Amino acid sequence: MFNIKILCVGKLKEKFYAEAVSEYMKRLSGYCRLEIEELAESRLSATPSEAEISAALAREAASIKMRIPKDALVIAMCIEGKELDSRQLSEFIDLCGVNGKNRICFIIGGSVGLDDSIKKEAALKLSMSRMTFPHHLARVMLLEQLYRGFKISEGAKYHK
Repeated sequence: MFNIKILCVGKLKEKFYAEAVSEYMKRLSGYCRLEIEELAESRLSATPSEAEISAALAREAASIKMRIPKDALVIAMCIEGKELDSRQLSEFIDLCGVNGKNRICFIIGGSVGLDDSIKKEAALKLSMSRMTFPHHLARVMLLEQLYRGFKISEGAKYHK
């Protein structure tokens, strides 16, 4: 069974996102051991400078690095990452398992993204789309795609 950890910068406050996360966590419980850990997002001024943003991302990166499980395959969620369709993501996860990498850590940055050091250390930079989404919605979308991927692997009718 896969061990999947999702590190998320920022607290999920919206009830509708929390309900969706809860539903997908329940659905995924039959396919993997799932842990979601929320990390504090650095506060920024109303109009932050590049230096202020860089410093905030560096602080968040330090917190992220301390929480990545040992021997985990790290996947950084970022807009400039590789786009995979649902079948490709399912195949990628299957291949991880075949290669003995059953511990995967997805990292979702805060509202200003992820520090480059996290992206450079990741085995895969993954993008959901070139469009911009709220980072809290990205959590729900990732969970749905993980669930869809496991359903694809088992040949279920969920995926169309």
